[in-house]
Amino acid sequence: MGHILENVVYLELLRRGYDVFVGKVDELEVDFVAMEPKKTIYYQVAASVRDETTLKRELTPLQKITDHYPKIILTLDEDPEADYEGIRRINVLDWLIGTIE
Repeated sequence: MGHILENVVYLELLRRGYDVFVGKVDELEVDFVAMEPKKTIYYQVAASVRDETTLKRELTPLQKITDHYPKIILTLDEDPEADYEGIRRINVLDWLIGTIE
């Protein structure tokens, strides 16, 4: 499910006009770095981050990024939106239909 979800997010970022890259911080991967001329957003994509180990795995690369561009974890979890020291976790379906930016 994870790779399919990543592909959906990748295609949506392209549709929204971003140049999309895979990021690397130390030896860790950031799923997507979405760039426009004056805007950059970092995305991690996971089916769920309810498991503490998975949440840590998804947060760690974003926490290592020292700039102040937005950092977002997209999941299928239907929990309310959460914030982990500036890193937002939002529902990917809400993001796809545009109810959350």
